[in-house]
Amino acid sequence: MGAAEVRLSIDCGGATTVGVLAWADGGASVLSFDGVPFLPSALYVAADGRVWTGQRAWQAAEEQPSRLIPSPRRPADGELVVDGTRVEAVELAAAPLRRVAAEAERVVGGPVRDVRLVVPAGWGPRRRTWMRQVAHRAGLVQPRLVEVPVAVAEQLAGTGVRLPVGSSVVVVDVGAGAEVTVLRRGPVGFEVLATLADPAAGGASVDAALAAVLTDGQDASGDGVGPWAAVECVRVAKEALVSYSAVTVLFAGQAPVVANRAMLDEAARPVVRRVADLAQECIAAAELSAGDLAGIFCVGGSARLPQLDAAIAERTGITPTVVAEPQLVAAFGAAEAGFVSPGATAAVVVPVPPVRRAIGIAVPGFASLALIWQCIVTAERNNIFLGVYWVEFNLGGLAMAAVFALLACLAAGTVLGSLIAARSPTPDVRTEGGKVSIGILAAVSVGAAIAGLYAVVISQYFAVPVGGYLRWVLWPIVPIAVMAMVMAVVAARQWRTPHGGWSTLLAAPTGSVVAAALGMGLIQYSLTAPRWPHVLVWVDLAGRVGGLLLGVGIVMALVTPLMFRLILAAPVAVIGAAIVNRQSTGILAVCYAVAVAVWWASRVWTHIVHPPVATAGSRRSPPGGG
Repeated sequence: MGAAEVRLSIDCGGATTVGVLAWADGGASVLSFDGVPFLPSALYVAADGRVWTGQRAWQAAEEQPSRLIPSPRRPADGELVVDGTRVEAVELAAAPLRRVAAEAERVVGGPVRDVRLVVPAGWGPRRRTWMRQVAHRAGLVQPRLVEVPVAVAEQLAGTGVRLPVGSSVVVVDVGAGAEVTVLRRGPVGFEVLATLADPAAGGASVDAALAAVLTDGQDASGDGVGPWAAVECVRVAKEALVSYSAVTVLFAGQAPVVANRAMLDEAARPVVRRVADLAQECIAAAELSAGDLAGIFCVGGSARLPQLDAAIAERTGITPTVVAEPQLVAAFGAAEAGFVSPGATAAVVVPVPPVRRAIGIAVPGFASLALIWQCIVTAERNNIFLGVYWVEFNLGGLAMAAVFALLACLAAGTVLGSLIAARSPTPDVRTEGGKVSIGILAAVSVGAAIAGLYAVVISQYFAVPVGGYLRWVLWPIVPIAVMAMVMAVVAARQWRTPHGGWSTLLAAPTGSVVAAALGMGLIQYSLTAPRWPHVLVWVDLAGRVGGLLLGVGIVMALVTPLMFRLILAAPVAVIGAAIVNRQSTGILAVCYAVAVAVWWASRVWTHIVHPPVATAGSRRSPPGGG
């Protein structure tokens, strides 16, 4: 079996790093380091600048404890000084990944080309970009970043846990800190609805509290031994107390101390209460209740803390399940996320849009066709038989037809992506992020091509130069296309799945499209209709109403809250009605195109960059996951 058929997933936590190899035949194996199924994340920086990992790092730290770094996975730039030795922060974080990659290459017999890195759901673009830089420094290929709760949910679904499409699940990841995430299963994967984190609600805080109890608050580091040694002794004792009622803890230079389960219960009580509060708050942030959930699942190195299940059950009304091998489940799930077996017969299912989405595609599409048809049939030719020939054409209507064409294509972006992925031999295109990304790019291309086709058809039909019409169809859609390409990059990099899914995010503002299309249609009618005396008032009134509607459409694209719409609609609509004439249609159309671009930019910000459900102070997630 070649290395190209193997997938490597790495879960680099605050205390340990786990590597899993997944094979094309469906099997998976955990990489072993120094005889154990995990690699301690602690590093030792030698005097010559080399970075050591694993057992070698711990042995070297016995002689020079000041050179040990217990948890290197913390996003930082520049250099760090470790006992007088300068070392790059990225190099420190890359050392565990390099060790995992080397072990995977030894087992497989060659470099692994499909690498997945597990990251917290609360990480934003900056931290994810930093993680990619770390992977590059470690010599890995461009990795796919998989969020911890998504990886866990994928593993649960793949191992027989009943999670039907449309169901919601809570993943409680308790490592060095805690992160709670609510997910919903869609037709093609899981999407994050809400996530909250607290770096102080995890195993590190329990270790510190237990150490304080065992040492009566005294320094237990011992002569020549760093404080990390005492912390490591307490961490080992904490894990042992999960299975034994009492253990003996040996601190350097001190008499042995007995730790019992009652001490651990007391040390863990504030942490488990905080985790339970996070679970309840996260469910509320996702606007769900206990009856909407398919289950709560605890994972991470500290998932077996005493009374954690009871505290969560008390706060949420649901008894959580601690999954088997909680410290490995994320790595196993990441290895399988988005994988399509080479022998699979149904590689990609092309989704059929529901009625609401179909309307979101059809409305701007029909509006675009209706406007371009009206503009063509009502255009006026002048001086056909004389030397100077020109056509009076509603360039504003042409610009809005181009905008509507692009919006219709973008609303169908996920469908376009699935159609392309179904015929693509590239595995990356078949992932959810790949389908969305390629769908958005295809939508932008098709929308721009349709807009250009409008200009060419007009040029050929009226026998006039095409340049001016091309400017009016392409320049107004440039800001929208730029925002769409930003979304394509986000989807491809899989920074974050927006609330409600990509289909909801890409849907056009239907109400705004209807108001603006009717408005421009009425304006065009008032400018080209026969102005007989008995209908002159009605023709002028149609134009003013058209200006009002177009102003309302602009406001509906700019703001969402109803109160703000009511406040802004009156002045903008009146201005639109007041300036209606043949020369102002282009100005009104450009204003609408800018409003739609602002609408898209606000959706990128509120749904991806800074989603509203993650505004709690505990959102800031620690790099370490345990």
